Amino acid sequence: MSSAAFHVVKLTRAPGNRLLWSLARPIQARPVSSVIPSKQQPFERGHIRYCPSSQILRSAFSTAAPRENSPEDGYHNIIGDSEKATGPEGEKHEFQAETRMLLDIVAKSLYSDKDIFVRELISNASDALEKFRYLRLTELADDKVAQEAPLEIHIATDKHSRTFTIQDTGIGMTREEMIECLGTIARSGSKQFLKENAGKANTESIIGQFGVGFYSAFMVADKVEVFSKSRRGNKAYKWTSDGSGQYEIQSAEGVQEGTKIVLHLKADSREFADEDKIREIIRKFSNFVGSPIYCNGKKANQLQAVWLMDPKEVTKEMHREFFRFTSGSMDSPRFTLHFRTDLPLQLSVLLYVPDSKPGLFEMSRDAESGVALYSRKVLIKARAEILPKWLRFVKGCVDSEDIPLNLSRELLQDSALIRKIRSLITTRLIRLLQDNMKKNPASYEEFYASYQVFLKEGILASNDQSEKEDISKLLQFESSTLGAGEKTSLSDYIGRMKEGQVDIYYLAAPSRQLAENSPYYEAVKKKDVEVLFCYQPYDELVLVQLRHFKSKSVISVEKEMRRDAEAEPVITENMKQLSDWLKSTLASKVHKVKITGRLSEHPCLISVEEMAAARHFVKTSLAQFSEEDRYKLLEPTLELNPTHPIISKLATLKNSNPDLAKSLAEQLLNNAMVSAGLVDDPRTVTMGLNALLVKLLEKH
Repeated sequence: MSSAAFHVVKLTRAPGNRLLWSLARPIQARPVSSVIPSKQQPFERGHIRYCPSSQILRSAFSTAAPRENSPEDGYHNIIGDSEKATGPEGEKHEFQAETRMLLDIVAKSLYSDKDIFVRELISNASDALEKFRYLRLTELADDKVAQEAPLEIHIATDKHSRTFTIQDTGIGMTREEMIECLGTIARSGSKQFLKENAGKANTESIIGQFGVGFYSAFMVADKVEVFSKSRRGNKAYKWTSDGSGQYEIQSAEGVQEGTKIVLHLKADSREFADEDKIREIIRKFSNFVGSPIYCNGKKANQLQAVWLMDPKEVTKEMHREFFRFTSGSMDSPRFTLHFRTDLPLQLSVLLYVPDSKPGLFEMSRDAESGVALYSRKVLIKARAEILPKWLRFVKGCVDSEDIPLNLSRELLQDSALIRKIRSLITTRLIRLLQDNMKKNPASYEEFYASYQVFLKEGILASNDQSEKEDISKLLQFESSTLGAGEKTSLSDYIGRMKEGQVDIYYLAAPSRQLAENSPYYEAVKKKDVEVLFCYQPYDELVLVQLRHFKSKSVISVEKEMRRDAEAEPVITENMKQLSDWLKSTLASKVHKVKITGRLSEHPCLISVEEMAAARHFVKTSLAQFSEEDRYKLLEPTLELNPTHPIISKLATLKNSNPDLAKSLAEQLLNNAMVSAGLVDDPRTVTMGLNALLVKLLEKH
């Protein structure tokens, strides 16, 4: 290994207590891995800094005095190694019995993701800063030094020594507080602080509610050292434990006000001494903590907690940036819901409806939620089931100080509270979509074209009628009284109902043309009522499940046709004989044959007791039954129009050409079954149609 030229850089203090480095003599040094890092990097020994001659740094760092801010490179660090224990051997304390038992659980099994220890320690540091902030407004209001002290969190990683260090400039701890807060599990200094200051101002920002977070450090460390100096006193202490049955407290010196925690990492946790890994964790869990977080001297948390801002102050660009952060995409939001509330729950909510179409996986009910759950800007769960499953396309975050957490922030403790939050936010989201349906109809139609399946899923999955009706306010359909392509809502339909109309009518058909030419539409068209057209496969099932909307029954035209008392048609002897012949000829397929006066343009139609359920059965279960069993299950009634030329001709053909009449009768039944939507694949009826054509052509 070749030798390298280094300069010795001396530390002096200038007026104003500023740190200055001066260039001293050059030296030759042979790099040794344990002494001089590779690639000719600067290194420190004691109070002397050695820099490569080609890389003299303008700003400086020492173990005794931290490197100052450098505008050139944005470097800022307060972590040094000046702290050390003093005096006689430290006091040894035993953890409480239950603490020893729980500590093992916390370290080995409580958290499913080791990364969370970083979040927990940052949360504790944030707590300490909030307590100090409160202290500056009360006891230290006249203390100029305290008023000017920074509120920061610093993290340092060292791969060579395999350590992770976190230091805050917060309130610090006394000896007694160390014993009370670090020596007793499930007891939180923050929780005690809130209790003591109940009803006072500026306490609402404290994150920690349980004292387990600190102990998560033992998931990754076989030894933890805590140096702390309280803002209320001038003595500093060192707390040490290996996570077994004891901890030790000693007096210390060289400790800055606040708290510093050094984790000596286990061999299998060495990745947490990697700066990139820690920055990734900070961005994931603690990107929005209110105080700046520095990792190895560089700012690590970047984004502002947009959801806590006044909605009027958030720009479109800020919304776009945050949407992309939460969704992991480069799209933009179509609709935005941003609100804060204190009653009945304390909530800060920022949610987005995407502008793009949903992906294939997002369509699946197995897709994860797109909403993150925070408590006072600290991530609790990245994909929290805080909204109903049907709203899984919504992106954003929910922050609530009311959410009590159990020993791990990964698990929610109060499901009743979550249900309240879910109900409140869902109501606001539905209202947001309703407002946009009225104010931005073009944009809403684009949204509806891509996301209507989610809305319908919500109705089908809900067991609450009120919730179903709320979601159904967002549905849109074409209508018999509107032009092709025009859409209407159920609420607008009710607004157009004629006096005396008590029901909402709908007709399921693949297209508008088929709907308008349906025999069932013909049967109710004479009543001059508006009919909603349902083109999507599950529209009919959704409306069947809905049943009622604003005290109006939602029924199909087939059901209305069956219950409507029709005028008794004049049944001639010829028609009676035809009816009896058809019942005999089609005995294996039809349950009943009757003469109807409802039709004028169609020769016949099929009616069943529950047409919507029958159609759903055909689409989902028909394949497992034989043709004979299908007809037995459906029990169709064949209704004949006695004035139609085909029916009139069939009445005479049954006597003159029984074989041709039978083929014609079977084809009429097949046609009626297709019109009713009771044939899953119309190609299955072509065989009978071809046989009929052959018989018709035999005479030519």
